[in-house]
Amino acid sequence: MMPRSTPANDTRPRFVVTVTAVRWLTEGTFEIRLERPDGFDFIPGQKISFVDGVLRRDYTLLGPVDARELALCVRLVPDGLFSPRLSRARIGDRFQITAPFGYFTLKTSGRPAVFVATGTGIAPFVAFANSGARGFDLLHGVRTPAELYYRDILFIAARRYIPCISEAAGDGKIGPEGFGGRVDRFLSANYPDGEYDFFLCGRNEMIRDVTRVIDARFSNSRVFIEAYD
Repeated sequence: MMPRSTPANDTRPRFVVTVTAVRWLTEGTFEIRLERPDGFDFIPGQKISFVDGVLRRDYTLLGPVDARELALCVRLVPDGLFSPRLSRARIGDRFQITAPFGYFTLKTSGRPAVFVATGTGIAPFVAFANSGARGFDLLHGVRTPAELYYRDILFIAARRYIPCISEAAGDGKIGPEGFGGRVDRFLSANYPDGEYDFFLCGRNEMIRDVTRVIDARFSNSRVFIEAYD
């Protein structure tokens, strides 16, 4: 996701938050935790904006909804306007954020739920799992096994947890259900026919390719999308 200009009519409440921890997950991705303001309530899957003047940058909250801190999974973009600052943050540093917003929340229908993520697009699905969601299928597309963020949490919560490793075909670290290839290839070649509720979160390219597969093979399914720029 890239920084965006905050609309002039954006009237969402603002909060000043204090950094409580920064933990690196890989060389290029980290988790940052913030002191939770009083009266800050959110629904799993919602996000916040960091605000600096007219610029903002959106990140999805990891949950749980009753945690004392707010946690976010951030990919470091070296020439970005927010992620470098967040990556250098120290305990006690302060940032301005908006109230939570967004509609990429878990909507159940009785049909099997299939979550599809690439990279840090895993964040809303971590939030769902942290807030009690169980029995879903999850395809997580990454380049290497090291990028399977929050694998332990998701493996326990999911009915099937399927790492899709684009640069590590045959790597034993991906486990018995791991797939050497992209998420759209797995879905096209290996997924059983049926009607599903698909939740897609990640890069626009992944969402485009997976949506094409859904249109071709699972056309009676519902699709919910959260695109990262």
